[in-house]
Amino acid sequence: MTFRVGLTGGIGCGKSTVAALFAERGVAIVDSDEISHRLTRPGGEAIAAIRAEFGGDYIDAAGALDRARMRQRVFADPVAKKRLESILHPLIRAQTQALSGSAGSAPYVLLVVPLLFETGNYLELVRRTLVVDCAEQTQIARAMTRSKLSEAEVRAIMAQQITRAERLKRADDIIRNDGDMAGLSAQVEEVHQRYLALYAGSD
Repeated sequence: MTFRVGLTGGIGCGKSTVAALFAERGVAIVDSDEISHRLTRPGGEAIAAIRAEFGGDYIDAAGALDRARMRQRVFADPVAKKRLESILHPLIRAQTQALSGSAGSAPYVLLVVPLLFETGNYLELVRRTLVVDCAEQTQIARAMTRSKLSEAEVRAIMAQQITRAERLKRADDIIRNDGDMAGLSAQVEEVHQRYLALYAGSD
């Protein structure tokens, strides 16, 4: 049986950085955001359905989803958000499940799912939940820098997610990402060793 861990955290907490540190240790990574981007790039499986549902204005000149335009639409229109999710979520879920079905030579699989707790769609796939956490002001600053979003846009995204307190309460394991890279790597190593021990006892 494949041992799977669900990795989540609020926007700007550093999920991708932490996942990369696990990958350096030979862990198999399945990232639902990366799957979403593949589905919505030129020729992606979701493009035709999005065009049919929302019109060509939401597809850019290259044939990919116009993510900025769509972001504005779904934040302003909850019905549109549901319509987009009804297209993307089943495809993301199916590909995530397929890719995480076997760890291959990896010791275990890390599923990176930003809305792990919010959707509940992946919890039955994982044995442990790991939250990457940092102060909210750090989240906002990082997200603004990385994604070129305004503070209001970042806060709107955060409002769509469960609270930091609720996320921490539901986590099996927590990695704090308020310090330097050396400290972060040390935390990843500690948690990784814990998972190796759990995996060894799960067969």
